Amino acid sequence: MTLSVGEKAVVENRLFLRRTVKVAGPLLTNEAPHWTNPVEATAGHGDTDASMQVSLLALREAMGVERPVAPILATEASVDFQSSCVSDKQLCGSTGHVGGYGDLRIMFDSPVQWFSKHVVQAGGSSIWESLEMQAQEFTLGAGAQQRDSGAHLSRRRCEHMDVSVPHCFSFRQSCLGYPFSIFFIVVNEFCERFSYYGMRAILILYFTNFIGWGDNLSTAIYHTFVALCYLTPILGAVIADSWLGKFKTIVSLSIVYTIGQVVIAVSSINDLTDHNHDGTPDSLPVHVVLSMIGLALIALGTGGIKPCVSAFGGDQFEETQEKQRNRFFSIFYLAINAGSLLSTIITPTLRVQQCGIHSKQACYPLAFGVPAALMAVSLIVFVIGSGMYKKFQPQGNIMAKVVKCIGFAIKNRFRHRSKKFPKREHWLDWAKEKYDERLVSQIKMVTRVLFLYIPLPMFWALFDQQGSRWTLQATTMNGKIGAIEIQPDQMQTVNAILIVILVPIVDAVVYPLIAKCGFNFTSLRKMTVGMFLASMAFVVAAIVQVEIDKTLPVFPKGNEVQIKVLNIGNSNMTISFPGNDVTLDQLSQTNEFMTFTADKLTSINISSAGSPDTAVTYDFEQGHRHTLLVWAPNQYRVVKDGLNEKPEKGQNGIRFVNTFNEAINITMSGQVYENITSHNASEYQFFTSGIKSFTISSTEILPPCSHDFQSSKLQFGSAYTYVIKSQDDGCAEVKEFEDISPNTVNMALQIPQYFLLTCGEVVFSITGLEFSYSQAPSNMKSVLQAGWLLTVAVGNIIVLIVAGVGQISKQWAEYVLFASLLLVVCIIFAVMARFYTYVNPAEIEAQFDEDEKKKSPEKMNPYSVVGSISQTQM
Repeated sequence: MTLSVGEKAVVENRLFLRRTVKVAGPLLTNEAPHWTNPVEATAGHGDTDASMQVSLLALREAMGVERPVAPILATEASVDFQSSCVSDKQLCGSTGHVGGYGDLRIMFDSPVQWFSKHVVQAGGSSIWESLEMQAQEFTLGAGAQQRDSGAHLSRRRCEHMDVSVPHCFSFRQSCLGYPFSIFFIVVNEFCERFSYYGMRAILILYFTNFIGWGDNLSTAIYHTFVALCYLTPILGAVIADSWLGKFKTIVSLSIVYTIGQVVIAVSSINDLTDHNHDGTPDSLPVHVVLSMIGLALIALGTGGIKPCVSAFGGDQFEETQEKQRNRFFSIFYLAINAGSLLSTIITPTLRVQQCGIHSKQACYPLAFGVPAALMAVSLIVFVIGSGMYKKFQPQGNIMAKVVKCIGFAIKNRFRHRSKKFPKREHWLDWAKEKYDERLVSQIKMVTRVLFLYIPLPMFWALFDQQGSRWTLQATTMNGKIGAIEIQPDQMQTVNAILIVILVPIVDAVVYPLIAKCGFNFTSLRKMTVGMFLASMAFVVAAIVQVEIDKTLPVFPKGNEVQIKVLNIGNSNMTISFPGNDVTLDQLSQTNEFMTFTADKLTSINISSAGSPDTAVTYDFEQGHRHTLLVWAPNQYRVVKDGLNEKPEKGQNGIRFVNTFNEAINITMSGQVYENITSHNASEYQFFTSGIKSFTISSTEILPPCSHDFQSSKLQFGSAYTYVIKSQDDGCAEVKEFEDISPNTVNMALQIPQYFLLTCGEVVFSITGLEFSYSQAPSNMKSVLQAGWLLTVAVGNIIVLIVAGVGQISKQWAEYVLFASLLLVVCIIFAVMARFYTYVNPAEIEAQFDEDEKKKSPEKMNPYSVVGSISQTQM
């Protein structure tokens, strides 16, 4: 079918309840306004047809658009469908804006190919960009090549409509005023963040417990992996903006990401190399290599898609949908934290399950497998929404152009540094001799934003300490909050819970109230407030730390030695230290550790009634605690405790002292104390809070005596010594001694600092994402998002420098230092923000398009030399 000039194309559409058409103000409902050019317009209600034929010349005059337009083109404008989702298709009505001209949707029947080739490629303002996509939609339907430019419609299949022409008309769908496509993006982000944080939650335990690495090596590998995850966004941004485009980059790297998750899940299968079925891998290097390959793929995948997903979501909105786009970034951030919250609860629970083919082990394959499955779901959901997305094609290697342009500007400025050359408004203007003015303008936008990024890493230096310093702080606190017991590493979920609560409140209540008060709460002002709140969070953390320090035990310094005496014999003992004598009853200990400087600990003597003194000969190690076990005047043993700080993660240290004449074995909650020799102490092993059962294996316990015993109810951060002693009837007796008292300051006191930090995160991080997108030119949005993520990596480096170089002995002082640094940076940022001028990259680029049209009017209006063109000729 070929449409000639003035011919009418009708679309029968029964998917919408109410139809309105708004062109330059007039609302068309079953009648058309009087225009000078031939226009035929009808808009129906219910099941009636809706069709409209408008010449481009009439459209130009009606909208007051002063630019070259083809004299007559047959068009179909089924415009601005406003309704709820109805019918079995669940297609949503859409309300959108075209270049600020009003609510208008236009779809071209003919002659599409000519229009796409000659009018659209020359550029133009928003109205022309939108018309381009309409032309694309029909060009696609007619089998021509798609040119992805991003406008109001997305491809739909022809079965959604009954079309009287051989083109597949398509509507860009929306629901509740948002593009329907963003719901796929939000679900994709939720699943991806569940996958990432779920894997990361158990990674350090996988290194230490499964692979068997030490704490230092495990920590180093862990932080190297996290650093890579925040460095690879630069690579992903370059690929997206210069080569594949955001959509293809997300899909490609998500496949890599999914493979990485599967590989690390496979690496955790114990039976993979456990050929003798003894519960231990026979070839540990195989597991190590697989896990490293998996982590490398995950770092490439998650880092590569980080800057693309949020920018791709922002691309789905029109320039006039700034409010909806800002709210999208809030919803997007909410999805991140919802995924993080659920995964950090679920995957550790899966890890503690027992699974295996030949031997039962901690179920790391299941704990890693669920995140892998969620990543696959994330990829599938994202691909399903493909037909609804606005996709921008990459515009060449933009990063190379930017680097070369900046390099040329610097070199050219250096060449013309003499005073005889007039100064230019901006240093990048020195590149205009060689590079296009549009590119120079775009680079100016990016560099101005990147300059604002300089102070931002300090915020992340504080924010990321909730997973390190604040967690360590929680290990010195009591996790009993009412009827709930919280482990120290679970306190991090407070941040995610507060995010889920605060994001809707801030977005729907706080910001509107501030606006009603007449205060212009700009993006940079929000970020300044966020930095201030984070600073105050660390002030609160310092106050809490001061309270904790009042309850902490005193551990020996570098030149000191601490000694505790434990009498495990059947008679009273007197122990003489320099300047101090201690008398102990049988089966008792000193109340606390006694501290001595190494050079003054000259002699220790043990005595008992009717027995000579016995000198203790032992080379005490400086900076450590020791226990002196005595059971007779001339029989003793010195044991180095090995605890120079509170047990990590709020766990409780338990050790056993054997007073039997033979070695014993003890099993406590699945952990085994092997071969505890006579009158000796075991090493500490660590347990979570609660009552623990243990079994003593010894032939000295006579039947029918029980071998099973229970501990007292363990709290948080304590350490105990259990003395196993034989009674006269052949049964065992267990006596408990406290080495380190449990924590007394409640973890609930951390909630205010988490609340302040989370409030700061809401107004800083979400706003920063939106600001980075809105101030970036269309071809550099992913690059600027990657720059935003790079500030996170730099912030972590700051923590390592301050913590490693500073060597601050008092933790509260370190908190105050960080708070002070951020407060200073906050003031500097506020001053920088004061001189920042907000720009609209779309308007600036549209102005360049307009200028280009004016410079080449003949090129833009081929009708001046070409007569009537039929579709066949095109």
